[in-house]
Amino acid sequence: MRESWTDARMDDFAAHVDQRFDAVDKQFDTVDKRFDAVDKRFTAVDRRFEGLERRMDEGFTRVDGRFDALQRTMMQIGGGVIVALIGLIATQL
Repeated sequence: MRESWTDARMDDFAAHVDQRFDAVDKQFDTVDKRFDAVDKRFTAVDRRFEGLERRMDEGFTRVDGRFDALQRTMMQIGGGVIVALIGLIATQL
């Protein structure tokens, strides 16, 4: 290793470093473009998931309504059976 650096060597070194950083900057520009393309694809995927979520919410709302109706029917039938049993017991006394 040399012990001293001349101005010319320092200038060459600086130019070489600048060239290397320019190459790195170009590579990052390419990567940035690729990330932009990926972002666009994720935007499309987000829209699809939003549509799927909306359809699922609508389906769950319908199922919830059906369970509510089933519960109401079971309560009415159960209440009717209890009233009928009470009536039967009352007539047997």
